[in-house]
Amino acid sequence: MNASLATRIDALLPQTQCTRCGYPTCRAYAEALADGEADIDQCPPGGTEGIAELAALLGRAVKPLDPVHGIEGPPLVAVIDESLCIGCTKCLPACPVDAIVGAAKRMHTVIAAECTGCELCLAPCPVDCIALVAIAEQPLARESVMQRAERARARFDARSARLDRETAERNARRNTESGARRRARAPITRDAVLEAIARGKARRESLKNRPPR
Repeated sequence: MNASLATRIDALLPQTQCTRCGYPTCRAYAEALADGEADIDQCPPGGTEGIAELAALLGRAVKPLDPVHGIEGPPLVAVIDESLCIGCTKCLPACPVDAIVGAAKRMHTVIAAECTGCELCLAPCPVDCIALVAIAEQPLARESVMQRAERARARFDARSARLDRETAERNARRNTESGARRRARAPITRDAVLEAIARGKARRESLKNRPPR
């Protein structure tokens, strides 16, 4: 995989992490493009201007967006109906940029300025209290798309780093607990018994020889 080319491609993507391209992240789509395993017409949030820039970078012919992956449209943000939200927290891990704020059994809300409109929070919601609303009447200009992408990438990277850190901490705790359980289950050997007897005998001798007060 050409990492340098993938990075240049990723810089042209809108960083919604919406998975509509068929890949789990924008970076994964960029790597597939760099390897020639994906086409330039698979990113609805990037729109026609995004396709044109990918075509120019990769030396491919411009083509229309493949409707299999969706259609180009105005930018969206998620909105939670707070009267219906039950605080189940299922939408929190679904958000790729940590744009949803809430706690268990407490009302949740969306940080609209940080929401990428990826739609990934819709499916996990058991009460359908989340809707997507357009924040403009038409697709954004390319400059605005890239400005939103820069913020979204920073939040996505921060979230990824947090998840990696939490995973490492869980693994460390699990290893520590497993080690403690293994030590607790360790068989009592003959040598260990003899050592314990010797320690007891030495303690009794010490007490016996202690001068009276």
